[in-house]
Amino acid sequence: MWGAVLGISLQARTIELAPASAVIAYGRLATAGAAVAAIVQILIGFWSDARRRRGSRRIEFYAIGGIAGAAALVSFYDARTLTALAISFVALQAALNVAIGPFQAIIPDFVERNRIGVASSWMAALQSAGNAVGALAAAFVNNARALGSALSALLLVTCAVTSGHARQLSLCDSGDARQPLRVTRPFVDLFISRALIYVGFYTLLGYLLFYVEAVLGATALTDARRLTGILIVSFTLIGAAGAALAARPSDRLDKRLVATAGAAGFIIALGLFIGAQGIGVAVAATLVAGLGWGIFLVADWAIACRVLPPGAMARGMGIWNLAVVLPQIVAPALTTAVLEHLKLGTGSQATRVAFGLALGETLGGIAWLWRLSRCAIGE
Repeated sequence: MWGAVLGISLQARTIELAPASAVIAYGRLATAGAAVAAIVQILIGFWSDARRRRGSRRIEFYAIGGIAGAAALVSFYDARTLTALAISFVALQAALNVAIGPFQAIIPDFVERNRIGVASSWMAALQSAGNAVGALAAAFVNNARALGSALSALLLVTCAVTSGHARQLSLCDSGDARQPLRVTRPFVDLFISRALIYVGFYTLLGYLLFYVEAVLGATALTDARRLTGILIVSFTLIGAAGAALAARPSDRLDKRLVATAGAAGFIIALGLFIGAQGIGVAVAATLVAGLGWGIFLVADWAIACRVLPPGAMARGMGIWNLAVVLPQIVAPALTTAVLEHLKLGTGSQATRVAFGLALGETLGGIAWLWRLSRCAIGE
């Protein structure tokens, strides 16, 4: 669902409903939705951990988020005005973030600590596969109502499968069930590092369709949407391969090294995007970026599962996941501010500047990660 909405559909629907000011409207919608997501995740995290202490498998949060999210998704694709689109997108962010915090605790809830690296690689690979399916659907299904209905049905089915399987699993020992969530220095360093890297990621993702229009010459919205979808699918599929490659190293090597290797690939890819003059280099950049991102995701998740306290995992994941949500606010806001300052509202130069910002943000994030000691990540 997010592969379709955040990668293609939010930008495309904004262009359809506000063609004269699409870039500005996109920034405002992305900022509002992410702000709601941040608030919901924090509130739900505390409630979810309280339910976990009573033996809950957190399935009720998956169900509420999945059902409400499916309804909001249909409304998003059926919206006929920019206001209706904004309301449905905010509702979608609120609903799905009821489930996301509790769901991110699913690995430490059910997986032994010595298998977290492998489990994280599966999570990253399946997340990449889901993003690929969504991006592919958004790129090639031209009927918005049919697309919304199909994604909603898929969301409900996968939610039911996950919930049914979780009912059959034994909960792992969470240690001190009333363990408070302490904001330690490793937690802060991990948060800042992750936030900076995700600002770079969401800058790339958010402005990719505009890049395809301006740099690669796909001036028709249908063509731009289709080519953007192909690039995102390529990114996510190769990301699954990167996740598979990182599985064993994440359990056996210094996780900071694995994360750095992945981020380095992403940085190289951004450099290729900035210098690209045609589709060939852009495709190569996409593949390098996807491989690096898949590797980074596995190490990132494995580090978090070691740093966050077991007895406050959903609260920790909710706050930790703000390092994903807040960049959805910062990326469009910061990029818009820089482009307005440089008077680059449109054109190829504007998207190259945006990708230059993404490169610097990612580099800063991986440099910050090395403030974490080996001891802090359980090495």
